[in-house]
Amino acid sequence: MNVKNVLNIPGTSEQIDFCIPEERLAQISRYVFASPVRVNGQIANRAGVVTLSFRITCSLLVTCDRCLKETVQELAYDELHTVVRSVASKEDEDDYVIARAECIDPVEIAVSDLILELPAKLLCREDCKGLCPVCGCDRNVTECGCMSER
Repeated sequence: MNVKNVLNIPGTSEQIDFCIPEERLAQISRYVFASPVRVNGQIANRAGVVTLSFRITCSLLVTCDRCLKETVQELAYDELHTVVRSVASKEDEDDYVIARAECIDPVEIAVSDLILELPAKLLCREDCKGLCPVCGCDRNVTECGCMSER
């Protein structure tokens, strides 16, 4: 995406709205996306400070790590980055989006953000009780009493 106009003219902005390609999502292991991953937002120059802000929305097909139940979870993440032409040192590269040759790759930026935001532990719900380690019943549905006997 060429961002030359936004970089050079304070007060300008450009909208972004796209879906991350399925072949790019297939490279993210362990996660199954139940719907397209949508990204919408804008890149804007306000008083010479250029920001890239967007929202990532998606549906994940989740197999709960505790009870093994499959559910679909709707997720939304808001992201904000400062866009610069260059940085003073290598250490600063992780803090900014660098517009080399006045271009950025919004798909790559969104994928990187998505990977960092996806939950490490997949649960059907936050208070999932899981399966009984003795008899295997779903403790969200029934109390088996196995654990109280120990």
